Amino acid sequence: MDAKFDFAKLLVYKAGQFIKSEMQNTFDVEEKSRFDDLVTSLDKKTQKLLIQEIIQHYPDDNILAEEDDVRSPIAQGNVWVLDPIDGTVNFIVQKDNFAVMLAYYEEGVGQFGIIYDVMADILYSGGGHFDVYANDKKIVPFQECPLERCLLGVNSAMYAENDCGIAHLASETLGVRIYGGAGISMAKVMQGKLLAYFSYIQPWDYAAAKIMGETLGFTLLTLDGEEPNYSTRQKVMFLPKSKLNLIQSYLTKK
Repeated sequence: MDAKFDFAKLLVYKAGQFIKSEMQNTFDVEEKSRFDDLVTSLDKKTQKLLIQEIIQHYPDDNILAEEDDVRSPIAQGNVWVLDPIDGTVNFIVQKDNFAVMLAYYEEGVGQFGIIYDVMADILYSGGGHFDVYANDKKIVPFQECPLERCLLGVNSAMYAENDCGIAHLASETLGVRIYGGAGISMAKVMQGKLLAYFSYIQPWDYAAAKIMGETLGFTLLTLDGEEPNYSTRQKVMFLPKSKLNLIQSYLTKK
């Protein structure tokens, strides 16, 4: 497992450097499900780079990835979960605040996760039997704090619509921060900069953080408190296990 973990960290870093080298060039932008659900030709090129390297080194493994309908079931064999550019809108508009994400599962059990904040050059990695690091700094497990001294990360539409009472929950905290990307938002949760994160996302958006977070005292569940299905877009929350009952007491079921 150590060899795969080392390989994965180098691969994600390589993908990040590839994006940096290509991002000043012209790239195509396409709409997927709606006008703000975008994919670029660089997303696709980066995913192709990741998949080619994995297949070359681990030809018997499977892949679940964001682009081009690469959809191996999470519970069947060894599965690499890939998001080549998490925060594509940020990437297009800001050229900042986006991440390369990778997670590795065996028979549905998370072994390690990686979130690379490309422009900040911070590689979050670990989970499973690995400690979690931000570059060479070990991240400490969740430290207790009261709601009234914390910030939340929330999907903007869910907050605006008070989805499941999230705006009511936020009113009990110091406020909300919206970063436009699941990976960077959940990295801030793991570092104690946000108490929790709520969003409506796909498996490749949460797979890496779920593995790392469990090592640090966090959990990722649907808003109903169930395990995510790793196959469809779902409304999820990433939060400290010790705060689960408290936070659920503010949420309303639909």
